[in-house]
Amino acid sequence: MAQGSDPLLSTGPWKVSTAEKELKPDAGIHHRKRDGKYQQRRSNQNTCCFLGLETSSELVWEDWDLEKELTKTLVLKNIHTKLQRLHIRPPVSKFFSAIIPEKLVLSPGTSISIPVTFTPQQRCEYEDSIEFHGKAGKFQVFLYAVIPCHALEVPDSVMLPLCAVQHSTHASFVLKNTSKVHTYYQWECAGAFQLNPEHGLLKPGQKCPITVVFRPQEALVYQQLACCRFGEEAEKVESCCTVLLQAQAKYPHLELRNPSGKDEKEHNTSVLNFGSVAVGQSLGKYFDIFNPSPVAATFSLTRVSGGVPLFGSVFCCDVTEGKVGPGESLRVTFTFSPAVVDAVSVEYLTLKYSGACSEPRLRLTGHCIGPKVSLSSSVVDFGCIEENGSAVKKLELVNSSAAEAIYQWDIDCSGNSVFSIRPASGTVLPHSHCTVEVVYRPTQPNSHHRKVACLILYKDSVFIDLIGTCHSELQQPVILKPEHLPLFKRHWSSRQHLPDHNGSVEMSHIEELDCMDPVLASLSSPPVSVVPTELLFNHKTTTSISTSSAFSQSVSITNHTKEELSLVWTPNKDSPFSISPSSTHLAPLKSTSFRVLYGPKQLNTLHGAQLECFAYCKERVDIGKRLLYPFWCLTVRVIGHSFQPGKEHFIPRCSLKPPQVVFPALGVIPYQTVLLINEGHLPLTFCLDYNSIPALIESMFVVPSCGLMQPGDHRILALSTTPMEDSPTQRFNLQLQLNGADFTKELTVVSGLEKPCVSLEGGTTLYFQPTAVGSQTQCTHHIRNLDRLPVRFQWSIPEPDRGIIIVEPHAGELHPNESLIQTWSFSPLEKKSYTLKPVLYCWPLQSDGSNKSQLSLTVVGTGSKGFIEAEKAVFDVGEILVGSHRLIEVPLVNNSPCSVSFCLSVEQTLLSDELIHNPEAEPSALHLDHDRGTIASQSTMQLRSTVRPHRRTQYLWRISYQTTSANGSVLSLPETLCEVQAKGVFPTLQVTDGWSSGSLGMFSKLRLWKLFSLDSFNEHLLSNPSSAELIFKTPTRHSLSNCPSVFTETMLDFNFSCAPVHSEPASVVLMLHNPGSIPVDWAFLFPKDQQIELEYWAVTGKFSSTELYQMKVQDNQLFSVSPRSGTLLPGQKRAVHFSYSHDFAGTDQFPIVFKLSYGREILLNLQGVTVERDQPYLHFASIQHSFTSVHIGDCSPPRQVYEIHNGGSVPVHYEVDTAVLSQLQNDNFNHPVLCCFNPEGVVPPGSTAMLEFIFSPLEAKTYQMNVPIHVLGGDSTLVGFEGCGLGTWTSASSNSLKHGDSKTHRVPFPGQALFLSEDSILLGDIPVKSRASRIVFLTNVSYTDSVHFQWDLQQQTNQQVVQIHPDRGRLCPKECALCVLTFTSSDYPTVYQLDLICQVYLEDALIQYRHDLQCWEEEHERQQNELLITDKNTTESQKILIDEERLAGPSRKGPPLKKYKTLPPICASSSCETLGNPYPKLTEADRRLRRENAKVWRRPEPPRATLLHLEVSAHSHGSQQYRTLFPDQFDKHYRCCQFKKPAGPLKPSCVPEKDLVAQLLTSLLRDILDDSAFVEHVFSLPSIPDIHQVSSHRSPLPSSPSPAACPTSSSPPPTQPQLPFAGKAHREDTTSRSGHSAQTKKIQYAPADICEDILMNTIQNLMMEAVRGELVFTTDRRNMTGEDRSFTHTHTLPLF
Repeated sequence: MAQGSDPLLSTGPWKVSTAEKELKPDAGIHHRKRDGKYQQRRSNQNTCCFLGLETSSELVWEDWDLEKELTKTLVLKNIHTKLQRLHIRPPVSKFFSAIIPEKLVLSPGTSISIPVTFTPQQRCEYEDSIEFHGKAGKFQVFLYAVIPCHALEVPDSVMLPLCAVQHSTHASFVLKNTSKVHTYYQWECAGAFQLNPEHGLLKPGQKCPITVVFRPQEALVYQQLACCRFGEEAEKVESCCTVLLQAQAKYPHLELRNPSGKDEKEHNTSVLNFGSVAVGQSLGKYFDIFNPSPVAATFSLTRVSGGVPLFGSVFCCDVTEGKVGPGESLRVTFTFSPAVVDAVSVEYLTLKYSGACSEPRLRLTGHCIGPKVSLSSSVVDFGCIEENGSAVKKLELVNSSAAEAIYQWDIDCSGNSVFSIRPASGTVLPHSHCTVEVVYRPTQPNSHHRKVACLILYKDSVFIDLIGTCHSELQQPVILKPEHLPLFKRHWSSRQHLPDHNGSVEMSHIEELDCMDPVLASLSSPPVSVVPTELLFNHKTTTSISTSSAFSQSVSITNHTKEELSLVWTPNKDSPFSISPSSTHLAPLKSTSFRVLYGPKQLNTLHGAQLECFAYCKERVDIGKRLLYPFWCLTVRVIGHSFQPGKEHFIPRCSLKPPQVVFPALGVIPYQTVLLINEGHLPLTFCLDYNSIPALIESMFVVPSCGLMQPGDHRILALSTTPMEDSPTQRFNLQLQLNGADFTKELTVVSGLEKPCVSLEGGTTLYFQPTAVGSQTQCTHHIRNLDRLPVRFQWSIPEPDRGIIIVEPHAGELHPNESLIQTWSFSPLEKKSYTLKPVLYCWPLQSDGSNKSQLSLTVVGTGSKGFIEAEKAVFDVGEILVGSHRLIEVPLVNNSPCSVSFCLSVEQTLLSDELIHNPEAEPSALHLDHDRGTIASQSTMQLRSTVRPHRRTQYLWRISYQTTSANGSVLSLPETLCEVQAKGVFPTLQVTDGWSSGSLGMFSKLRLWKLFSLDSFNEHLLSNPSSAELIFKTPTRHSLSNCPSVFTETMLDFNFSCAPVHSEPASVVLMLHNPGSIPVDWAFLFPKDQQIELEYWAVTGKFSSTELYQMKVQDNQLFSVSPRSGTLLPGQKRAVHFSYSHDFAGTDQFPIVFKLSYGREILLNLQGVTVERDQPYLHFASIQHSFTSVHIGDCSPPRQVYEIHNGGSVPVHYEVDTAVLSQLQNDNFNHPVLCCFNPEGVVPPGSTAMLEFIFSPLEAKTYQMNVPIHVLGGDSTLVGFEGCGLGTWTSASSNSLKHGDSKTHRVPFPGQALFLSEDSILLGDIPVKSRASRIVFLTNVSYTDSVHFQWDLQQQTNQQVVQIHPDRGRLCPKECALCVLTFTSSDYPTVYQLDLICQVYLEDALIQYRHDLQCWEEEHERQQNELLITDKNTTESQKILIDEERLAGPSRKGPPLKKYKTLPPICASSSCETLGNPYPKLTEADRRLRRENAKVWRRPEPPRATLLHLEVSAHSHGSQQYRTLFPDQFDKHYRCCQFKKPAGPLKPSCVPEKDLVAQLLTSLLRDILDDSAFVEHVFSLPSIPDIHQVSSHRSPLPSSPSPAACPTSSSPPPTQPQLPFAGKAHREDTTSRSGHSAQTKKIQYAPADICEDILMNTIQNLMMEAVRGELVFTTDRRNMTGEDRSFTHTHTLPLF
């Protein structure tokens, strides 16, 4: 059939277009229009197997043109082993044709090819089929012809890798054009996904990779459909396909970790401390960037803005950005390269990454240390030297630092000075020293003193005083010694007052002697000065100071003192530099000039020198009776070159270290040092080029500013600047001219005067949240040093505010770029708003603090009154197991506007009635995790506490709080927060119900309750455990003995009574109930369960008789408990099965322990007696019996009973010893205190006898009597009777019999089919001759089985007092039956304890029994009537019937039937042997026994009934006594005063007649009530008669007959005919109203018994309908419709 691609379109007939109307579709072929949406069919032909034939499942034509025939071959192959005969149905349409025979036969293994031809007539899709019919079925091969359509192949879903928030990840998939036409596609996707390329054109079969980029902005699970629209063109995208894009995003997280494991943190900032590093050195340390998140994260390390040095940072990081995978770490290397000595460098780095919730911060810090050089001596004294002589001294330079020291002596060592030091420059290694030689070579007799500076790179200079004296034969001046130097200082300070140079003097001579720093000396005004200090020869540079000349230049020396001076130069004869004149005198305050000549002796070379001049005071000074000449040493530096014009100068090779100099931003005159190194092989001269920056001449000084350097030599240059106060930071380049030519070297200098700049990064205002008065609130604030100098800061708080705000630290130091977090504390003193303004003072660390800058901070805070409260005033925890604990959380709420600090206290009160000797010493059972804390404003805090009760009582804790101050002191009086209540409980269990079977099946529940001491058992379980019982809180193995000792005082007996040997086991099921609110773990521990299992070598093998006996009991499983352990949740119930097997004769006792975890431990003594078959035995439930208390003077004391049980298999004759009773009567004035009505008798086997007693006390006291009961042929038992005489007649004196727990909801036992709603009926105190009725329900709790029940009243001695109706019946699954119990007390006061038994049978078991019995009886009848032939073959096939009920006298003639015993059951061992050996070898005796057993056919036994016990208890009193005891209850009881017993039993003939009448009347009434006209007429009556009247001639209806008088049957009860009588009375009343209203009749009411029966039956019917759900008592009658009313009345017929 021709078909489109959409299978959801309707299959209506195809409508041809106008141009193609001549093409009519064939009948039965359906076409579909093209809509642009096609389904791509599979082009491949799948080979399948149908009915043993291998063929293709379909044939598909894809590429075809109109009006062309295309043929494909269909191959069929028979792969079956049989011949295949097929009937073939060809294609039904005219578009497909095939040459196919109608019938086809294929042999096994053969094949046939069928050509199929397709002839298209229009452009659409076609579909048809070829059908094959075989013997085994049929199958089809489909024929398809499809047209090319657009089709894309995409995956169903694409899962992208896990991605971090604000990151991106990508995945790719393939988009394939599976069609044979060009297809245009366009993606539509929004949100966090992006597809690339978004659109394109695919050729047929082309594949295109599509990349999906996922960029999440939130941590979510993303699922989004990406829609791909495709078609022929961009405007014709009609088809669509989707891809489910799935991805998950998580927040990234990066951590900074120290690889050494010692993470230093300051205020959540990681710290990397480099320690002390020498200047010029570098130190690297590592830090790891760890990614603990499951997603990769891209990060960047950025410096915090501000505080970066001018020439870059001293910290270097090898990684500034990167990517860390999940769970990976990236190690980052930080390098510290300090450049400023004694500076502390601080920088902050922030680890930034997209999607971060917080940005980790790293603090880098390091200290730069420089060299520390000291001299071995500060003075070198050469003493006295002869003229033209020389002396050498050694001097040590000691470097005590970790940085190397580069030094340079500021002295000419080429012979131009009388002093020289060799070597003049060098390096001292860290923590090392070097030795230099100081040479004194004077040329003239005189005293010489020169203070020489040793320049240290990166450090201040050190100085040495060189002194020496030269004598000649003619001149012998005073020898200069070191002690003379301080004398000069004191002398000139006392008498010399130097005037200012230009009006002032900046440094005195004494100061110049103390500090002869070369740079500072150049800036000062000494007593004698020389100008210029530097001379340049043959240099192009010209300055105002010197003029370059090829041969000579002049210098001027000025005397600033008031003394006449003598000037002496010490030139070197071999030097190219000479001075003229070499000596002269200079008057005070005068100047003189000298000529310096440059005469090089070698051309094309460089020269340099430091000329030395000593100035002596011409007037001698008397010091210590010696005359000395005070002197000064002056120097002039000169350089020159002798290169001829046009001659190329030496090319210099030098370097500066460091290439830039940054001066500290301080308003002092400091200096910095740089190192100039001659790295070439030729000498080098340098000089400062002042022409490049002439404006800086007065503010910039370089010492030395010129000089000569030999190859490989270095020179330390000292730079100084004097910035202006208002000048900004200046940055300029100094040009050093090299070799007197155009060669220069630049040195960058940064200088400026800056003031301390400290920033309040937290803002200028600090706000505190409202704070409670007396408490304290803290917050942090940041300050940062933005200057290049370390500063000192100090906060100043006004005196009145110092007790309100505190800052820590209040003072300290801040290094450059360092940020400090300060903690501010606010402690309000009263309830008001505060605005405080502390001031921050800061000043440079090197200054004296005279010039301070200040910043003001505004602190705003509010003092408030705080309070807290609990969400609940009373917090009830509930019940908690004693010895355990429970964590609780008490919500504390702070609704005040401020945070509240508090301390808690707990007061405990015990609310139990139990007397506690010392309540104050009782430990508190409520423990607070924290008794102090702080709650923020408008927030809640969970107060975690632990409740650990110590005893079983009701606890009450009163939690109070007091507000506290910041130091923890109490500010307020205690205020109550809340009260916490809890009750300490022990695990409790109780037995709520019991059920017995087996040999105990006939025992009443009251007797079972006594045998198992269940009242005492419940009482002990609900009581408190002793400390001894809690030694082992949980069931555990704790003893090495086979008979573990149980340390408990509670011991009870579980008595299984007695039964003959090999009797059915005694079985008792007890229902355990957890009445508490905590789970209870319980266990029955057998001796083996308490014994620790020992190794084989530790077992001695010696057992006591007790151990052997217990091993016998356990090995033979005489006593069993199932299950032995379990857990009961609150309110849960569990049935526990106890059993005792009567396998061995004798008395058995077996102790087990019943243990509750963390609770009671009770020793249960399991007892049972097994009697021999021929042994008489009476079992007494208890040898102590208490009678019901009787009032003295009671003329008719009640009858009471005492039960004795015959547990043997033979009748037992008993006799009560009346001699004891007679003696008691004689002792009480011949008054019969205790009388027994049946002192002797016979108790049948398995029966219980009731000994009737009358207890009549004579006095108001307790009587105790021990009465022997003798057993004929057995043992006598002494039973203790006890009775109490009451003297006061009160209603409270009456006691009733109770057992069990009537408050708990009873549930069926496991396997119980019929459930009795009540197991006991307590009628209480009633008068004699009264009648009481109770309703009980029998419910079939099974879902599948029907049951039959029958009440057995024959077991009661006083059976005439109890009637149950119905006494038998059948219940379907889940059906419920109502039984009415009528109790009529006798005419004599009696204490009734009646046990009614309901026998329950399964219907399936009864049906099977009846069927088996019928078969057995038919076989028995056949054998009785047939002739017995003694043929062996015949007798072997005939089975022997055994009738165990009539074994005494067989009913047929011939040999008697042999009585066989039942085969023993197959035990586990035999089954194991059978499984081990499938063909066991049997003996001849075994075979014979099997053959005999196969011949035996026993009479089927009736199914064993399940017994339900209903206990009825009552205590009847005489009329007068009842009126006295219960005056208000007497009139509420119905007394059968008019009841008369029938004169004789009902004739049997009247029973069928009564049943027949009841059935006829019932059928008649139902037909009448089913008549709708009659029902409508009844409801249309004006009113319903209020009183049903009965004619006087009507005989009263009898009450419900007892089962003894009228046996019940399956037919309706005979009480149903009561209804027609009531209906007739109604009709008579209606007729009398309508027709005879004028007549007056004498009305007689029905007898009381009749009315009672009618009313009782009506109420019972209503109750039964309510139970079945047919009647709803709560329905409003006025709202019921007529249909509802008719339904209700139709189904409320009396059922009895």
